[in-house]
Amino acid sequence: MTFGEQLARLSAERGNLCVGIDPHSSLLESWGLGDDIAGLAEFSRRCVEAFATTASLVKPQVAFYERFGSAGFAVLEETIAGLRAGGALVVADAKRGDIGSTMAGYAAAWLDDASPLCSDAVTVSPYLGVGSLEPVFALAEEKGRGVFVLAATSNPEARELQGHRGVDGRSIAQQIVDEVARRNATHSGLGNLGVVVGATVEQAPDCHLLNGPVLLPGVGAQGGSANDVAQIMGDRTDLAYPNVSRAVLSAGPGVAKLRKAAASFADELKR
Repeated sequence: MTFGEQLARLSAERGNLCVGIDPHSSLLESWGLGDDIAGLAEFSRRCVEAFATTASLVKPQVAFYERFGSAGFAVLEETIAGLRAGGALVVADAKRGDIGSTMAGYAAAWLDDASPLCSDAVTVSPYLGVGSLEPVFALAEEKGRGVFVLAATSNPEARELQGHRGVDGRSIAQQIVDEVARRNATHSGLGNLGVVVGATVEQAPDCHLLNGPVLLPGVGAQGGSANDVAQIMGDRTDLAYPNVSRAVLSAGPGVAKLRKAAASFADELKR
């Protein structure tokens, strides 16, 4: 079963919401936790308890663990394992991008069973060329794991580059989506590859032929809404996985309140 098929099957039970785990120092403080390893571990433990058995997709932001060095990665390893043990699919938001053996190393770190960081999917950057990501694509196909390729991000610095149009009139973002779609076309059902499209982008690429999941960050605190998701995805909202982070996490530190906030967003996205 491909990652896309696994995710579709699970989201039929749990909904299409992707919950982000972003342990900002300000969030740790608002939860009454220290901005240290102990605080990070407790924050993550409560997120695992809240989302592992209820969310279909959970996205830990690697940077907020990496800032604590090896101790932070140890907490991330425990978090990924706990989420997966509860049945959630985990996408490591690492945004890795490189070439050759280095890209193969990143692929092994996030998608290989032998790695303590092994996740169900990883985010990657294609801006060294989509072809440079071949090692992670190949491992994803071998293992039935997912890759979310950055296509159209919502930060203003990205607009000029990602919106630039080639000689055929397609934006760079659209070219990325089309290349991912071409690779997914080898599967009769949903493929292993997806893309990232910000829920607040003004001119989103067309994802109708992607044949894979679309991760849409920016819903909630960043201003994106269910209407924005519907406008971007049109009649393919079945492929959409809107990501909500701060708007859910701000309901903490109580586990019950975290679950309630996530459920509320999931219900809103269904309407």
